[in-house]
Amino acid sequence: MSHSNSKSSSLFKQAVIQIGAGGSAGFVEVCIMHPMDLVKTRFQLQVKTNKADPLYYTGIADCMKKMYKNEGLASFWKGILPPILSETPKRAVKFFSFEQYKPLFLFGANSPTPLTFTLAGFFAGMTEGIFVNPFEVIKVQMQSNRKKMTESPSTFAVTKEIIRKNGFGLNGLNKGLSATVMRNGVFNLVYFGFYHSVKGCIPVYKDSRLNFLIKVVIGFSAGTMASCLNIPFDVAKSRIQGSKNNEYKGTLRTIGTVYRQEGFRALYKGLLPKVLRLGPGGAIMLVVYDYMHAYLTAKLKN
Repeated sequence: MSHSNSKSSSLFKQAVIQIGAGGSAGFVEVCIMHPMDLVKTRFQLQVKTNKADPLYYTGIADCMKKMYKNEGLASFWKGILPPILSETPKRAVKFFSFEQYKPLFLFGANSPTPLTFTLAGFFAGMTEGIFVNPFEVIKVQMQSNRKKMTESPSTFAVTKEIIRKNGFGLNGLNKGLSATVMRNGVFNLVYFGFYHSVKGCIPVYKDSRLNFLIKVVIGFSAGTMASCLNIPFDVAKSRIQGSKNNEYKGTLRTIGTVYRQEGFRALYKGLLPKVLRLGPGGAIMLVVYDYMHAYLTAKLKN
């Protein structure tokens, strides 16, 4: 085999490993953690004027109780089809693009530095945000629906209606694009930067269970920190994509509007369910990715 063919084969195997591991990690994470994402979105769509509404949510338990009573158990997985359809390619894009961006930010170093991980994470997140935004628009529209599952429109019906009314542009399937890009960029800047920088400072132990626990703790910490820092963009995204009359326009303008009308704390609406989802979810995703990456590498090395 020629050198060029050998190199092409090696790059192809790397891509398969990165995409396969990233896709597996995303699929497992979304199936387990979707109910918390739904609760987060419901909180972010609430405004103060809704407090007289009997379906106004005062806390996570209250939200889940009212959803179960009024919409049924299956309602906790409302809008899950778009993220399932997008999650495997989305996380594949996230992890694959992260690996491709890393060499661009070595800045002459022989191995990746914390700055390398941080910048590669930011650009990987922005790339992921562009890819996933149409699915986010559909998901938020479905999650904002308070009807029982049997009375709610299907994923296809919601998608068709969005396209019919507003097309594929920034008022249609790409509504809230800048907010999604910034949300994902900031999240992955912290997520990858913290996880890989800290993991690289901790020795590998002989006890595999201890190594597993360490990865879980670092992944949980990375997901939690990233969630706390990017949530104003997440609130803006939910408001823009969930608005029926396009009353929210522009990411920074929406953040300003929420701040003026509802106060600083409103920019952190849904933080607790977001952390409860992306803290454990961050751990699940990075640990599954690491183990799947090692498994696929071993399988494809020959």
